[in-house]
Amino acid sequence: MSLFHRSLFCAVLLVPAIACAADRVTGQLFATRSEVIAPHAMAATSHPLATQVALDTMKQGGSAMDAAIAANAALGLMEPTGNGIGGDLFAIVWDPKTKKLYGYNGSGRSPKSLTLAEFQRRGLKDIPPTGPLPVSVPGTVDGWFALHDRFGRLPMADNLAPAIRYAREGHPVHEVIAYYWDRSVPRLSQYPGFKEQFTIDGRAPRKGEMWKNPNLADTLQKIADGGRDAFYKGDIARTIDAYFRANDGFLSYEDLATHQGEWVQPVSTNYRGVDVWELPPNSQGIAALQMLNILEGYDFSKIAFGSPEHVHLFVEAKKLAFADRARFYADPAFSPAPVDRLVSKDYAAQRRKLVSPDKALREVQPGTPKQLEEGDTIYLTTADADGMMVSLIQSNYRGMGSGMAPPGLGFILQDRGEMFVLPASDEQRAHPNAYAPGKRPFQTIIPAFITKDGKPWVSFGVMGGAMQPQGHVQIVMNLVDFGMNLQEAGDAPRIQHEGSTEPTGQSTAMSDGGEVNLETGFPYETIRALMRKGHRVIFADGPYGGYQAIQRDPGNGVYFGASESRKDGHAAGY
Repeated sequence: MSLFHRSLFCAVLLVPAIACAADRVTGQLFATRSEVIAPHAMAATSHPLATQVALDTMKQGGSAMDAAIAANAALGLMEPTGNGIGGDLFAIVWDPKTKKLYGYNGSGRSPKSLTLAEFQRRGLKDIPPTGPLPVSVPGTVDGWFALHDRFGRLPMADNLAPAIRYAREGHPVHEVIAYYWDRSVPRLSQYPGFKEQFTIDGRAPRKGEMWKNPNLADTLQKIADGGRDAFYKGDIARTIDAYFRANDGFLSYEDLATHQGEWVQPVSTNYRGVDVWELPPNSQGIAALQMLNILEGYDFSKIAFGSPEHVHLFVEAKKLAFADRARFYADPAFSPAPVDRLVSKDYAAQRRKLVSPDKALREVQPGTPKQLEEGDTIYLTTADADGMMVSLIQSNYRGMGSGMAPPGLGFILQDRGEMFVLPASDEQRAHPNAYAPGKRPFQTIIPAFITKDGKPWVSFGVMGGAMQPQGHVQIVMNLVDFGMNLQEAGDAPRIQHEGSTEPTGQSTAMSDGGEVNLETGFPYETIRALMRKGHRVIFADGPYGGYQAIQRDPGNGVYFGASESRKDGHAAGY
């Protein structure tokens, strides 16, 4: 699109400059600011201070992995609305030594002593979103140490030191974090330890107010001194065990002591010459690959960004991929998904036949890919002078997690177990994501990576529940199909479809086509055309995810960085 046409496009839309900035001298239609460019290292996180922690770590000789761990530890303090050591972690790492990508699944399992009979005894049809019952083993600390053992250079004590210092001395709370914190306090203050450790006289800290968490500082110091086992087999684990025994819970010392994350092989598909990489189930990453495979069958060089065709095809591809997501994605130790078939081109071609150019799908059944027989998350990415690039995502799941905050520890346990199907019938008992003791629930958090010609190109992620694979696909399309730069690709207005059948027991099958949320910036003509096709288009504030990315430019020997304009994020380099 020429600069003239871009300017005309924005003038017709009459949208705010933040959504349509064609009057910038660069001509970048949607970018709210320029990309960050640096020669040695780059970090992009959802908090400016965490980004500085990551850069300081690399300046002190740390690798991109050291920087990612240091930033993640800081974010657990600074953004408890989205993450912390009570949650899970996934990562994709480009190792310049072996010139390979490595994947890590740091998700925890359900308590071994919590049985289906217990849920039935309580008369529950779904696993509640808060309290002791949705809590699963937190996998983050184990993930830190596994990743550090392979890719770290600095001592772990050095990586945790900045977070410990900020926890003792305090840091100012940022705007979006203050907003979500305030929303969480009324829901979670009923749980023991939350109000005492995560409020100021019963209220959330306000924007700009200094926040300290000395309990978390003590916990992180124990981990720094005693390593991984200080969390899973030491006093921290014993405190967690006693807390749940006293509060009608089931997470035990044994659950923690026997936890182990795992290295996994990333899965990819080629989309118009670039390879897009995700992690396999129990995460939802391959939904993005399934969507891309379906969309590859359409010529987007002839389909404009924001046109009715663009939005319609995207939404229909999402419906198809999410039908499979609801049916097949689960803990592979209990029910392996046919991953190779799900991400194959010929399977995508079969599913693509279900898409009508003129009519929105109202109901979608999962395919038959037989083999030949309000989630809150942080995403960060780092890159160092040696070429290592880290794509890392970490979460407590909904809101600030379960609300369960063991005394003196300074963190909240995740509520990821809410994602299980709680069986009420034989059919549900056979569901791959049906609850079982010692099982990993379906996971929404997914890091992503793009390679080009076998070399690292973009490390990126878009946080936010079911928005994540939808966001990943939009970033790839914006970069590849619409020629946007790294910042513009994240700032462009987003699409979110809601209402697909979910891989949990908390929703019925989609029968009405769901609804399409369109962010400010799409033409009114597009909205009208989508409605004519049968889409239900609505307006919504804020469900469009949060984005960070780093792009490698080997020709110039530099990194480009981009961060989310909708949140408190920051990209910086040196």
